[in-house]
Amino acid sequence: MSHAQIGLFYGSSTCYTEMAAEKIRAVLGEARTDIFNITDTPVVSAEFYDYLIFGIPTWDYGELQEDWEEIWDELDEVNFKGRKVAIFGLGDQVGYPEWFLDAMGYLHSKLLNLGAIPCGYWPAAGYQFEESKALTADKSCFVGLALDEENEFALSEDRIQEWCQQVLQEFGL
Repeated sequence: MSHAQIGLFYGSSTCYTEMAAEKIRAVLGEARTDIFNITDTPVVSAEFYDYLIFGIPTWDYGELQEDWEEIWDELDEVNFKGRKVAIFGLGDQVGYPEWFLDAMGYLHSKLLNLGAIPCGYWPAAGYQFEESKALTADKSCFVGLALDEENEFALSEDRIQEWCQQVLQEFGL
């Protein structure tokens, strides 16, 4: 089975995460990136890829999006050891400032525990929120690309462009 180098997996309820995933794939290159909605494709398919990107929105008070919640335990079946993984998360820093991108933080922790090599950390400067479980220990960076399509839609295009270049470098592609 021939496939691209990068597997991009996302869960999306309102299509914002799906749209962000499509934009990321367009920047990375369609030939280089296969894209999957986790409701349609078993997450164990991630094992076919050397490089992975996961897209996860945060719901309500720092909760996992329902598709991710459903497959959460299946992530334990995937061999992430030594595999480079980048994450992008969507959240609402105005409506839910105390839980901004928490789901991305949960996913990052789980992937680290499963042996993944994290890539794509993103500066936290310029965002307006109170708390986030998606911050690095020193709170200077998010553990992945932080997108807020509710309040900062106009900034997403540039953030995606810059982050994709960073991720390609970190992946060594």
